[in-house]
Amino acid sequence: MRRIGMPRLMMAASVALAIPASAMEQNPRPARHAAAPAPAQAAGPNVQAFLASLWNDARQRGISRETFNAALGNFTPDPAIIALTKKQSEFVRPIWSYLDGAISEQRLARGRAAAERHADELAAIERKYGVDRRIVLGIWGMETNFGSFTGEKDVFRSLATLALHRYRDDFFRDELLVALKILNDGFADRAAMRGSWAGAMGQTQFMPSSFMKYAVDHDGDGVRDLWANIPDALASTANYLASFGWQPGVPWGVEVNVPPSFNLASVEGMQEFSSWSAAGLTRVSGAALPRNGKAMLWYPAGIRGPAFLVTENYRVIKRYNSSDAYALAVAHLGDRLAGGSGFRSAWPRDDKRLSPAEVKELQRRLIALGHPLGKVDGRIGEISREAIRRQQIRHGLPADGYPTLALLQKLRQK
Repeated sequence: MRRIGMPRLMMAASVALAIPASAMEQNPRPARHAAAPAPAQAAGPNVQAFLASLWNDARQRGISRETFNAALGNFTPDPAIIALTKKQSEFVRPIWSYLDGAISEQRLARGRAAAERHADELAAIERKYGVDRRIVLGIWGMETNFGSFTGEKDVFRSLATLALHRYRDDFFRDELLVALKILNDGFADRAAMRGSWAGAMGQTQFMPSSFMKYAVDHDGDGVRDLWANIPDALASTANYLASFGWQPGVPWGVEVNVPPSFNLASVEGMQEFSSWSAAGLTRVSGAALPRNGKAMLWYPAGIRGPAFLVTENYRVIKRYNSSDAYALAVAHLGDRLAGGSGFRSAWPRDDKRLSPAEVKELQRRLIALGHPLGKVDGRIGEISREAIRRQQIRHGLPADGYPTLALLQKLRQK
């Protein structure tokens, strides 16, 4: 899944989502697809050159010409898809706005009904994989609203459009080749291969490579069906998270009160929950902090908004989709479905956020100061937050790791 920071799996993506040979069926069924349509009509030299090159790679992976034509014989690029790559709400909207839409009363009602209907399967999956059923439910809810919409786009056309435009370099080309292998080896019918604009499939939106690595046949019927078989889909999601290091018995995180006297510059990285407790941090619910695990302090909207202690399990959620907004929505949706309440602290909805151009400028200035951020993409992740935090300390600003105009102005003076 995972997915691209994007629809998942997230890409992770989760994100980006993903695949081990051990998860492959030992005796794949014969390929099941419709008769090959007529060869592609001339759609311009760019498309034809792309298909010719792709066929060379597909043939080397053991994919038949029949399969290739069944999937891509009439391929034309989908003009709507490239525009969608620029509109991923988990990256461009304020986090509180994203959460408002994600944790709706309609979604909560549907989720409670789904949790009750599949309670036995969820309990069995949690026992087998050690992954909190609330997180599995949260991903199911965020990805397809508990199966109510699994995507209507043809996976092959979506992936081929993205690969043709070299979006994310070769990532989608590789996913397309894996999708062709899924069809060629009979793991799914041609008609079943429908999903999101990014090629994510099924109840919990696995990318093709994630299907091959992590999809499981939970009910033992000999088929790994992520589209119509809900137990298979939920178990595959748990298997995915477990494979990336989910720690049983450790929460994703908790909302906390941070005392005014707490020195944000005094600690960094993961600390034992007991250390945070000794420093005066308390859980907003009044309950004791967890006993197990380590956590780091995170202000998703800066010091004027809610504060959280998030664990390694929170990072595992981000393997499904790399967006912090997505991961927090998954975690909070799961908590709400288990009877939890909304966040206690208010979001700073009136604060002026940096524009996308200003965020990129901030990243460039941080890189110029020697911080290894990598690509300037306007997205603030954990590495960028740590760089921001270090510069905030240097300039006497609250060290919350949140990008602000105050910090940008300080760096401009340099």
